[in-house]
Amino acid sequence: MLQPADTVKIFQRQPEQNFAPGEMIFEEGKEGQVMYGVIEGEVEMSLKGKVIETIRVGDVFGQGAIIHDDHLRASTAKAKTACKLAVLDREHFLFAVQQTPLFALQVMKSYSERFRQLKQTI
Repeated sequence: MLQPADTVKIFQRQPEQNFAPGEMIFEEGKEGQVMYGVIEGEVEMSLKGKVIETIRVGDVFGQGAIIHDDHLRASTAKAKTACKLAVLDREHFLFAVQQTPLFALQVMKSYSERFRQLKQTI
């Protein structure tokens, strides 16, 4: 079974993006038009300046901005290590969900697991 990031890589329209350690991927409150899959490296997610989780190889992040109508980022993503990320816009996300329904379940599971972890920290 493919990991969510592998599915993103298959359906992406744009080339993979590379980020150096410490480089900002996106910022909380800013508009976003794509989601990401981690092909290599680790990404730190923070909320109001506090690190809340680390996204690792195989997982996806940033999908909220392409699902919600306002397209706003709910958190900040920064490369913890050197990263290679697959990128997927809304159009290709919807196509991937249609063509591979298991991808939708994987994204939902990832989102749900992160939300459960966040609730445990409160």
